[in-house]
Amino acid sequence: LAMNNTKKIIKNTIVITLLGLIFSVFLSLTFNKSYPIIEKNKIDYKKNLLVQILGDTPYDNDLINSFITIEPNKLLNNKKGSNAYIAKYNNQTEAVIIESIAPDGYSGEISLLTAISDDEKIISVRIIDHKETPGLGDYIDQNKSLWVNNFIGMNFNAKQDSSWRVKKDQGDFDFKAGATISPRAVINAVKNTLIFYQENKEKFI
Repeated sequence: LAMNNTKKIIKNTIVITLLGLIFSVFLSLTFNKSYPIIEKNKIDYKKNLLVQILGDTPYDNDLINSFITIEPNKLLNNKKGSNAYIAKYNNQTEAVIIESIAPDGYSGEISLLTAISDDEKIISVRIIDHKETPGLGDYIDQNKSLWVNNFIGMNFNAKQDSSWRVKKDQGDFDFKAGATISPRAVINAVKNTLIFYQENKEKFI
């Protein structure tokens, strides 16, 4: 009886092992086949987003491959480093698209892209990831609100610092009652991105 049980255990172990190997091979083949498609979709999405955020800004370079990597920086809060994409026309820099993080959202970090023209004005801002509470976070989400359009055309100098606040804090930006934390975080992140660009403009020439 003990011998029979041992044989059954060995047999079951072999079957389970074989099934595990077959499943692993299947997963590997599926991943290898789908990975290039997934990566292409990511690149296509990024390209479309970069073109969208540039609006009517002219460019004739390969935008998705025209970038510099920015080391972790306190102004951008990019703890792992990030990319800044450079739009050029006739070999002249027309705009820069900078990735940054607002670390102080209501429910965590808010990731955004800010497009800045060569004359240091905001072209547009896009929120690319956030975990804000549904309803409260809708105010900053361009898919649900036009609020981020308030940044278009803005620039920054020290004299204008007080205007880079929500109206509740005596600034220029609208806000939704009960939802001031998310707008404050985004406003501060965009302002700091502009400051970063001003301080490092020579890198994007």
